[in-house]
Amino acid sequence: MDTQALAQRFTEVLADLGLECLGVEFTPSHGQSTLRVYLDLLDKSSTGEGERREVGIEDCESASRELSALLDVEDPVPGHYVLEVSSPGIDRPLFTAAQFAQVSGQEVKLLLKASLEGRRRLRGKLVLVDGERITLEAEGKTFEFEHALVESARVVPDWVALGYAPQPKRGGKPAGKN
Repeated sequence: MDTQALAQRFTEVLADLGLECLGVEFTPSHGQSTLRVYLDLLDKSSTGEGERREVGIEDCESASRELSALLDVEDPVPGHYVLEVSSPGIDRPLFTAAQFAQVSGQEVKLLLKASLEGRRRLRGKLVLVDGERITLEAEGKTFEFEHALVESARVVPDWVALGYAPQPKRGGKPAGKN
């Protein structure tokens, strides 16, 4: 199944709702497959209160209705499946080189389609995206590869930057006490 073509088709349908399709994951199964669609807002500007609006449940519900209707008519997915519509979350998946470029400087984890220097799984800082070429610093090395080599990728949340600083351990002795 061509998930990129499906994502493009979904983007056309979702634009009227002010949404875009970031990407599509299809997980086949013998019993019931899953078609997962990740959404984002087309207009990422702030609300009147200065806060940036995120994809909400109402957006997912509206998108689900539209996509279900499209899938019923065009029937591009073989067999039985469940449609899941979701926001990307803080560990957002990355489907395109352009999405990689948007998170340059952040930590990502990815699975490659083929081994690169003996590794298929990498986790490191996204240093540069030049067209389809990605440069990643991981494990003290620099890895360069084409986006086409990426099977799946996600942003690794920076919990401290998000305001979730590590909590001190409980049950230990207070400092300075014997």
